[in-house]
Amino acid sequence: MAVARPVRVLGLAAVMIWIFFIYSLFNGKGQPPNLKGKTPPSFEHDPMLDPTGEPEGPLHRASELYAPGIQNSARINATLLSLVRNEELEGMLQAMRDLERTWNHKFNYPWTFFNDVPFTEEFKKRTQEVTKAQCNYELIPKEHWEVPSWINNDLFLESTKVLKEQGIQYADKISYHQMCRWNSGMFYKHPALANTQYYWRVEPKVHFFCDVDYDVFRYMQDNNKTYGFTINLYDAPKSIPKLWPTTLEFLAEHAGYLHENNALDWLTDKVRRPEHNEKANGYSTCHFWSNFEIGDMNFWRSKAYEDYFNHLDRAGGFFYERWGDAPVHSIALGLFEDKSRIHWFRDIGYQHIPFFNCPNSPKCKGCVTGRFTDGESFLYKEDCRPNWFKYVGQG
Repeated sequence: MAVARPVRVLGLAAVMIWIFFIYSLFNGKGQPPNLKGKTPPSFEHDPMLDPTGEPEGPLHRASELYAPGIQNSARINATLLSLVRNEELEGMLQAMRDLERTWNHKFNYPWTFFNDVPFTEEFKKRTQEVTKAQCNYELIPKEHWEVPSWINNDLFLESTKVLKEQGIQYADKISYHQMCRWNSGMFYKHPALANTQYYWRVEPKVHFFCDVDYDVFRYMQDNNKTYGFTINLYDAPKSIPKLWPTTLEFLAEHAGYLHENNALDWLTDKVRRPEHNEKANGYSTCHFWSNFEIGDMNFWRSKAYEDYFNHLDRAGGFFYERWGDAPVHSIALGLFEDKSRIHWFRDIGYQHIPFFNCPNSPKCKGCVTGRFTDGESFLYKEDCRPNWFKYVGQG
């Protein structure tokens, strides 16, 4: 029986609509809901889906030499470090319990807490109850936290209005700007850290998912690593439009600080997200998400970094824009350090909402292997790991 022409037309239209729907779903502009936790279509290959073991090189295991409070222990000169408010106690306890359970109960490295106001007795008591390791509670000196004298308050207020209109989060919170500046160039100058070399930054409410059975600080030392990260993201270019031009001004005067084995390609890539490079005036905006970082403070104390930070600080961008410690640290590492000394801790399961580092390992529980985010699908485009793997590798 012949099909009437109007029916044929409707059938053809339905087929075309279905084809368009399938194309829109899978053409890389978005991620279908059932792909959450899996490799997004635009990602060449996510190495987190591959079996993950411990890093190569000498590894130091837990032993009685790591018992709490003993003299001549196997611990090296390092601390777990947190900038935290009294009112963030519950979130800090949760993060501590995670890291103590997965790693520090085996090695008992000290915790060092910083605050711009004195810690309460409740904060001290409850945090010390979570760990057998020593806890230190430190007050930030006013001169390290206060807004510098060269910052014009009227200009700051006008600048925050512009940033807020552009949707930049925390732009109008002076304490956020102070925090970014302190994390960028002040924390390692605190007297309590004067004789400390390595640190592991831990923030409230973060999660750790995987058992780590080696001393990560000894790994950094033995393998000549300067910096360790888990998550690598794009920044909001409207928050840092003058950061890269200000950096280029510095490089023009200090070309000798540029390391011959730098990660400049990673910092200036304009292929993957060209609009970011354009809005940030030549900077890809790729950065290590510094709510997790394991670092050697000798790098921050170097003349190259001190000169760089002072140049940025005088430019005022920590207040007139919203320069964060993550892009500042990342740019400095990418320019002034040997990129082979920067290590991706792919075996450490980690979450800071809304992003994950979740390895394919039997040592991990509580996160989905390879999941980058449990947020909206558009967040997948914030992942800058492909650029790091492209230009540097997975070491």
